[in-house]
Amino acid sequence: MIETLQTFIQSFPGWLQWFAVFLVATIPFVESYAGTLIGVAIGLHPAVAVSAAISGNAAAVVLIVVISSRIRQRVRSAPKTETPSRGRERVSRLFQRFGIPGVALIGHPTQISSAAMVGFGANRTKVLAWELVSVVVWGLAVAVLGGLGIEVLAH
Repeated sequence: MIETLQTFIQSFPGWLQWFAVFLVATIPFVESYAGTLIGVAIGLHPAVAVSAAISGNAAAVVLIVVISSRIRQRVRSAPKTETPSRGRERVSRLFQRFGIPGVALIGHPTQISSAAMVGFGANRTKVLAWELVSVVVWGLAVAVLGGLGIEVLAH
């Protein structure tokens, strides 16, 4: 999958590869951390790769939070007929134990955890703020660790 994403990004002209990293970072499980590494691996300057990946992931999170909040408002009065999935139960336990900050920083992918928290009734603004903090922290942390790893491999 990583090779496919690298090929996708490299298919863009050099001056637009940052936008391809932005698009790739909107994908759950790729997000800002893998998007950054892919961008650096294809030769983008680390600052450009980090900025594009964080922006793409953040844009996806904002969109998901807004959409899931509107969906929750519409179906809040509907009776519950389904049993929750294992993933939803996991996020619910994390949410009850660690609150919004804990789920935002631990519960990845951010798109899924943010939709789940809003679905549980968490404050949309707090979810958005903490998820954006998570996107930045994870993107920067992986960029630094990835940069150090590339340096070690290069020498």
